Amino acid sequence: MKVPCIEITRLLKKTLKERTTKLKKKHITPKLVTVLVGQSSEQLSFVKIKQKVAKEIGVSFEFIHLKKVPTFFEFIGLLKEKSAEKETTGVIVQQPLPSHLHTNTVYNFIPPVKEIERHREKSPHFPPLGLAVLTVLKYVFQKNKISKNLFIERGDAAFFKQAFKHKKIVLIGRGQTGGLPIGKTLSEFKINFINVNSQTHNPEQYFKEADVVITATGKKVINSSMLKPGVVLVNVGLRREGSKLRGDYDEKEIKKVSAHYTETPGGTGPIDVIYLYKNLLDAAEMQRR
Repeated sequence: MKVPCIEITRLLKKTLKERTTKLKKKHITPKLVTVLVGQSSEQLSFVKIKQKVAKEIGVSFEFIHLKKVPTFFEFIGLLKEKSAEKETTGVIVQQPLPSHLHTNTVYNFIPPVKEIERHREKSPHFPPLGLAVLTVLKYVFQKNKISKNLFIERGDAAFFKQAFKHKKIVLIGRGQTGGLPIGKTLSEFKINFINVNSQTHNPEQYFKEADVVITATGKKVINSSMLKPGVVLVNVGLRREGSKLRGDYDEKEIKKVSAHYTETPGGTGPIDVIYLYKNLLDAAEMQRR
């Protein structure tokens, strides 16, 4: 059964829009600053998606597009300047960055409360991608109910502890924008999992026993013969096959063996963007306390 991620996204987006309206009545206007270095058409499309969602839920959005690659000190100077502005409630940097800028230290120049992607350990937010994955799992294990309570809160740790009591969870991948934030989120919710990567010997043995498989590689790594019947598959990876976007498995191939699976595109990605904005609204409220 395909997980209805688009329908889930639609409801969560409506909830955020209502919350934004309430914040504005309290004179709190959330604002996201997005910084992109370079002219990658793929990254520009991701920014446009974020910009569209910002407009839909009613938050301010500032896009800083650095077509010419800055020096490291110019870049961190810009981050410090934009982060210091009172009206800025959240700052994100589109990844990947050019090699001389590609370091997590750039996030040290964004105040923790405004670092809404959770690259810094001191950030009070959970990684949006990790929350998107947990939302899919919450939908599956609370018997397929689309409701406002699909938003993940800290108190959901008890729900997952019970839901996964006798479940084996495998996470494939450990990349900075995929497996790493997902693994971090699973750990913070006290969810036990096995992390498989390119260095893992005989990874198929873990796939065969898994009740839940989360894929975040950007390559086709799963086929139906590797899976246990009734498995839950959550894809995060993204790859191009000709002109089409694909995930880490072929949906037509695995749909008969899996109990639930996410599609690509239109799976966890839209929910990921929703949590970016949930973190932004949380950050805006935190800054007014």
